[in-house]
Amino acid sequence: MSTIRPSHPTAVSESAEDPAITANHLGPTRTETDSLGSVEVPADAYWGVHTMRALENFPISKRPISVYPELVVALAQVKQAAARANKELGALEPQKQAWIEEACQRIIDGEFHDQFVVGVIQGGAGTSTNMNANEVITNVALEIAGYGKARYDVLHPIDDVNRSQSTNDTYPTALKLAMTASLTTMLIQLDQLRISFGRKGREFHEVLKVGRTQLQDAVPMTLGQEFHSFATTLGEDIARLRETIKLLSEVNLGATAIGTGITADPGYAASVVRHLSEITGQHLETAPDLVEATSDTGVFMTFSSALKRSAIKLSKICNDLRLLSSGPQAGLAEINLPPKQAGSSIMPGKVNPVIPEAVSQVAYAVAGADVTVMMAAENGQLQLNAFEPVIAHSLLQSITWMRQACWTLRVNCVDGITANTERLEAQVASSVGVITALIPFIGYTEAAKLAKQALATGRPVADLVVEAGLMTREDVTRQLSPSRLSGVHPITEAIPAIERKGEPSD
Repeated sequence: MSTIRPSHPTAVSESAEDPAITANHLGPTRTETDSLGSVEVPADAYWGVHTMRALENFPISKRPISVYPELVVALAQVKQAAARANKELGALEPQKQAWIEEACQRIIDGEFHDQFVVGVIQGGAGTSTNMNANEVITNVALEIAGYGKARYDVLHPIDDVNRSQSTNDTYPTALKLAMTASLTTMLIQLDQLRISFGRKGREFHEVLKVGRTQLQDAVPMTLGQEFHSFATTLGEDIARLRETIKLLSEVNLGATAIGTGITADPGYAASVVRHLSEITGQHLETAPDLVEATSDTGVFMTFSSALKRSAIKLSKICNDLRLLSSGPQAGLAEINLPPKQAGSSIMPGKVNPVIPEAVSQVAYAVAGADVTVMMAAENGQLQLNAFEPVIAHSLLQSITWMRQACWTLRVNCVDGITANTERLEAQVASSVGVITALIPFIGYTEAAKLAKQALATGRPVADLVVEAGLMTREDVTRQLSPSRLSGVHPITEAIPAIERKGEPSD
């Protein structure tokens, strides 16, 4: 495992006059040269001149691309597949392929991730990220071969590691792989949250409460139905998000610069996608129109939209949890959220719903990221979208935050929710909403009249109906039973539906 901690934007001075990295920050250096001239690079860094220029030019986000390990792994997988395809087609010497293969595998296995140091926000359509990968793979491969760093006469970052490729096909392909991998782990947490809500639905299966529409009392239901509906809506989002994985399986690898495949063997596109499918275990397909696929970012908008939908619905659930737990004395106080921290620096004993609040803030960030993705997609001119780095950062950050938000909502909140059953029972008993269930027997006009009377006098609806001679006590009791009021089914019928909904695939 690499232990090098080279200079990158997180280590740069905050000075407004000179935020860029200079040689004074580097310690021992080596000299590397590109078409623009010579640059000093940290002697122990596995990256080189192109990465160094990116660090100087983009000290913006203070976040290196290594914050998204799925992207680092995906870049290595793409380079590994390219090396195999180039060897297969006679475009790369077997020995060089073997060195590149091993270097990529070590990165895939988790080594050298700290060498992926370019900022997540960068100009150049991802070229800095691609070159960071090329240089790290090259220098790791040189080390494997027994050579020192920067012996590019032996193995070259562009001529060998980047052979038959362009940033314009490797970067979006790696991004799709990273999004698929990151989404898969997020869906596990989202599904665990769904299951947690389902368990609460069964726990609260027979707990009657007053349902509400437009924040006004409506008709009775059970707390279990309410929590079961949360589980169902999350299951629907899991299904929608899974559908996007199929869209992400279409890649433009082999398109090179703009989709014409220039510099690549005619058989390269088919070969590299076949090898990449083997490496990743995913069924990947070459886009039918590589020119279109290189310029189009529609799949990222579709993905972002599905992610935003899930985030907003999750926030809606969190808002409901906050309302239902409001109080504890002057609010609804139907449920209790686990107390997690003191809620005020001035009011003793106050405990706030901090977990749902945090999750809602994640939803707001995801919604904002969706706008960023939309604007970046719309502004990609002609044959290439130059703004894919901000698309990558926006989506990968959204997925990461959503994954963690689902985890904390489940572990720190939902699993520990309890019901205030006595309060709920009292509310149902005094609710005029129950009279809705009697409309088929006494009519809407009489029901409305008795509802007003119950509100004015505070007397139970059942008593007023019996006193008016509209129904017998036995009939009223039967029609206002919990099962008739809420439409609940036996618990044995509800369990399978909850467990099947949105179950993760193998």
